[in-house]
Amino acid sequence: MSPTVFRGRGFRFFFFSREEERMHVHVLSGDGEAKFWLKPEIELSQNHHYSRKQLKEIEILVEEHYDELTSAWNKHFSR
Repeated sequence: MSPTVFRGRGFRFFFFSREEERMHVHVLSGDGEAKFWLKPEIELSQNHHYSRKQLKEIEILVEEHYDELTSAWNKHFSR
């Protein structure tokens, strides 16, 4: 299961239900895929095919939706 938290600017932001415990979000689009740590701070973990410009755009979206992402994580994993 990989719940989508939100979609924006052509990117899908989601996480996998059975993965590592450290809070993070996956990002997917037709151009590539990335993973960002959310805690202890927002940080790129993995990048597959995104340009620096795209990564900056994604990071801005993560920052703008940080509360939504962390809330969705906590809600999903508190089950």
